Amino acid sequence: QVQLVESGGGLVQPGGSLRLSCAASGSIFSMDWYRQAPGKERELVARITGTGSTYYAESVKGRFTISRANGKNTVYLQMNSLKDEDTAVYYCNGVLGAGSYWGQGTQVTVSS
Repeated sequence: QVQLVESGGGLVQPGGSLRLSCAASGSIFSMDWYRQAPGKERELVARITGTGSTYYAESVKGRFTISRANGKNTVYLQMNSLKDEDTAVYYCNGVLGAGSYWGQGTQVTVSS
């Protein structure tokens, strides 16, 4: 059974930084970060594959960086220059074979 646990969320001022972590119980091929703000659809923020390819949503490009630990059981989302529009619950998602696994989410609030 694959389980993912997010951490690192919290309250930060505009322009500040946070680093989110997602720890997986088992190796995952592709790891994604999603976010969902109130009244909005859940959106893909960033992705990193087992081969190291990355993808970023246009709204976060240049500000967010996704990375993977050497053991590939943990992924990080470094968030810099945060804006109030980044306020959302952030979820990690892992894909392994035919399975898709979601974490419980971590709240990120950007407010002055």
